[in-house]
Amino acid sequence: MSRRVVGVRRELVVLGSVLVVLVALVLVGLGVGEIPLAPGQVVAALVGHGDTVSDFVIGQLRGPRTLAALLVGASLGVAGAIVQSIVRNPIASPDVIGITSGASAAGLTAIVLFGASGVSLFATVVVGALLVSVVIAGLAWRRGITGNRVVLVGIGVAAMCLSVTGWLLTSGSVQQAGTALLWLSGSLNAVDRGIVGVLGIAFVVLVVAALVQSPRLTVLTLGDEVASSLGLRPDRAKVLLLLTAVCLTAGAVATAGPVSFVALMAAPIARRLVGGGRVALAPAAGVGATIVLASDLVAQFAIPGTALPVGVVTGVVGAPYLLWLLARGR
Repeated sequence: MSRRVVGVRRELVVLGSVLVVLVALVLVGLGVGEIPLAPGQVVAALVGHGDTVSDFVIGQLRGPRTLAALLVGASLGVAGAIVQSIVRNPIASPDVIGITSGASAAGLTAIVLFGASGVSLFATVVVGALLVSVVIAGLAWRRGITGNRVVLVGIGVAAMCLSVTGWLLTSGSVQQAGTALLWLSGSLNAVDRGIVGVLGIAFVVLVVAALVQSPRLTVLTLGDEVASSLGLRPDRAKVLLLLTAVCLTAGAVATAGPVSFVALMAAPIARRLVGGGRVALAPAAGVGATIVLASDLVAQFAIPGTALPVGVVTGVVGAPYLLWLLARGR
């Protein structure tokens, strides 16, 4: 049996295992709360045979939040896998290199200055993320994109975006600042159903695009010289892949705000589970969705009577992971 076949089989096994965990988390997330629902009631409501109470609770209250958690986590997982594979640096995730900060600054500008929400907020965040990505790529470009330059330039750009965020928070009204702070913490507590629908459509399109480009991404992990010798145009392939990753990140940020460290953690965990040096985009999506959904459950029920933003929980887990990466890499 060839090594490729073994790798594909192991990736499918990992993906199947992650999906089983996700199904269990979805059943828990839809069933627990002030109005508890048994797993049978949840399944009946999902297939269209639920009673009035379960249909309302799942369709109007818990369903949109759970779907948002799945889409946000999967989007960040795929985006992190793409960026880390292209740059070939384990800490080069969208939230570390400034893409998330740029998207957040754009979204906060739209919220504070124009009162944007829904589709207009989604579009503003996407445009902001794209503009910041162009700036980062332009400053980091030296006959190609290298890992260390992207990380360092991205950290600098992120600091500039954070200064814009701080200014907007102090210049807006108290009500605007409260709304903005909740959004900036990465929260699913008041998710917009319209934005979730837009993210769902965008996610399907972008993930299909990412999977179509995954063979090129695998080649790019071998280095630009090897990729060129195999007939691939590295710069063009990187631009298309990074555009996909940026749009996925922007969609996640527009939906739930900057949920920190998910993009950083999901891809390395997926690659370690799969092994064999595979890019593992689909497992990265599953791991990302698992992280966000599990973190959201912790955020809702860890402290009775208090619903924390999901970004607080992912930050508590992700910050030590980032420090460990830095310490291990000296």
